[in-house]
Amino acid sequence: MKVSRTREPGLYADGGGLYLQVTNAEARSWIFRFMLNGRARSMGLGSLHTLMLAEARDKATECRKLCLDGIDPIEAREKARAAARLDAANTITFDACAEAYIEAHRKGWRNAKHADQWRNTLATYASPVFGTLPVQAVDTGLVMRVIEPIWGEKTETATRVRGRIESVLDWAATRGYRQGENPARWRGHLQNLLPKRSKVQRVEHHAALPFVEISKFVCELRRQGGTSPLVLEFTILTAARTGEVIGANWDELDLVERIWTVPPARMKGGREHRVPLCDRVVEILEGLKVLGDRYVFPGNKRGRHLSNMAMLELLKRMGRPDLTVHGFRSTFRDWAAETTHFPNEMVEMALAHIIENRVEAAYRRGDLFQKRRELMNAWANFVVGATGERS
Repeated sequence: MKVSRTREPGLYADGGGLYLQVTNAEARSWIFRFMLNGRARSMGLGSLHTLMLAEARDKATECRKLCLDGIDPIEAREKARAAARLDAANTITFDACAEAYIEAHRKGWRNAKHADQWRNTLATYASPVFGTLPVQAVDTGLVMRVIEPIWGEKTETATRVRGRIESVLDWAATRGYRQGENPARWRGHLQNLLPKRSKVQRVEHHAALPFVEISKFVCELRRQGGTSPLVLEFTILTAARTGEVIGANWDELDLVERIWTVPPARMKGGREHRVPLCDRVVEILEGLKVLGDRYVFPGNKRGRHLSNMAMLELLKRMGRPDLTVHGFRSTFRDWAAETTHFPNEMVEMALAHIIENRVEAAYRRGDLFQKRRELMNAWANFVVGATGERS
């Protein structure tokens, strides 16, 4: 009765280290206070709503017995909880952990495709080997069975798969589903078993059109019907990436100032990128305004942008399956390097490449926008058949 009626904040002793702790009228709980190895400690036993007085006394008795044997009851409880989590891991598979990891991080990724890429690569390579096994059972031998066969032939893919396995296993360890070292860790571990990536990776360049052929190609492109040719020409003239182009919104464009501002969330490097627009690009955009969609290049379904496969399908219809859309960025770079005197750093800015050299990045504060406008106008002139060179 006394326990049920106590509402005044404070600590109320029951004896033997057991106390009723009242924070306010509604927050009342049991704590066990003890001394061990000269150190005073307090251990929460549970809420009054959960434990009656008799139950709290039983728990306090168990704690006193542990103290009598020199065992810290708080540490003993943590070990018991860890063991329970580890036992639970015997029923939690790697695939289940991978799915939980993806869902936990989905909102932090820039686009929905990222989650699909994670799911697909793990399903293709990791799941057939140990997807249905308990996550605790994944060891170095199993990881090597996934990575080693593709390390030499598909090094880039193997690197991504290894990193994703490592992330899932780290997540599982943090959640208490596994213990021990991460068998997918590269530094000081897998690097001892596999050759360096730089030694085996084949450098694969995107198929690119020689810059001397670009004018002829664009003439043929303009003979094609539909929206895709306009999108591809826009992409060529801005030297932008496919994802940046097809996801463009009208509110990113200022046709008066002739600037396209791509927000950080849609950039590979996570930084805002301003693109100067030449006359032909503005002409293309003016013609697309009548479509009345939020996206500059809308797809077949209302409210959806054009598919990232649309331009590749166009290249196939033109009889150029040997080319890739990304390759036109290489065409632009080759043209700038071989026929102009524009500085390389300006070309790299136009391509929105991340500056790896920290010292160079620190000194390069601006984005050389006005000078890049000259560069992109020269490129547009070259594409339509003018000289494109700069003295």
